[in-house]
Amino acid sequence: MDDTTSHSDIRLREGSSIAQRLIMAGCAAAVALCFTPGLFTHDTLEIIISSAALLVGAGFVVGIMMAPAVVWIITPNEILIGQQRPFGKLQTRVVGKNDITGLQVPGSKRVKARFQLAFTLRSGERLTSPPIADVTHVRDTVAWIATHFDVPNVEEPVNPLDASNPEMHLGEPLEAFSPRDIRIVALIAVTLCVIPYAYKLWRGLAPTHVDILLLPLGAIAAFAVYRHANRATGAFWIIRQNEIRVERLWGDGALRADHIAGPDVKSITVERRGRSEDEHCIVVIRLHSGRRFRSPRVGSRVEARAVAAEIVRRLGIAAESNKI
Repeated sequence: MDDTTSHSDIRLREGSSIAQRLIMAGCAAAVALCFTPGLFTHDTLEIIISSAALLVGAGFVVGIMMAPAVVWIITPNEILIGQQRPFGKLQTRVVGKNDITGLQVPGSKRVKARFQLAFTLRSGERLTSPPIADVTHVRDTVAWIATHFDVPNVEEPVNPLDASNPEMHLGEPLEAFSPRDIRIVALIAVTLCVIPYAYKLWRGLAPTHVDILLLPLGAIAAFAVYRHANRATGAFWIIRQNEIRVERLWGDGALRADHIAGPDVKSITVERRGRSEDEHCIVVIRLHSGRRFRSPRVGSRVEARAVAAEIVRRLGIAAESNKI
């Protein structure tokens, strides 16, 4: 079973592939090598900065390449743990169900819908698993393990994306900024643009074209903050059976709600929106009308695919529209 309750076991994985490691290590090495010319100057400060940059870059490369790949296989009777570094031997460990006395499911502080399994052994040792990739079936996964391992008093995880919920929630409920906060930010924008011009006048110097240009830019920035600050609060998705409600705020703080039904959807895809595929993937829904809806951040690509698959199921969308 792949991160969900199935017929025989649960598989959890953590760690990048060799190809991903090489790409990340290559990027770190390229950035570090940009500082190499500083080593051949006669400026002591440049030599120190270049040496420090090369050492930090080398540390990143070593850390990326030596991070272990971890696999957990949880069967009804035991847990098989495998760990391997790129240039090392596979290390395995077997934990029998009789050795387990407790189970907790802590959530991630960075990603709201990411959960791990924390087992307490009779020896007092605590083992923490890789994240559960299928975030839509966390409760089923935990219940399956608690039943087969005879672990009592397992607290049910609070999972806003669990398929057992009548409503799945993506993002946080929206709240408009207070008028006072908006005015303060707008005033700060104006002040920052006026300071260079005022400083030149105070010192008796002639303002440059840049200083003069900043004045209308400050007014434009303040107007943009005042009119559109609430739009920056993002979106809140409520995923129900046969419908998705997408809530956003207008510039004046009023709530705007769009409704997506299965027949309206042309395709559903998973995209990366940020630096890493481990934490910054989202679900994108394209409608036949041409409109596009981007979800709040879900997490890794595997987690986002699980959410997209549950959306497909709830909306009753044909398989050919699903491009996850």
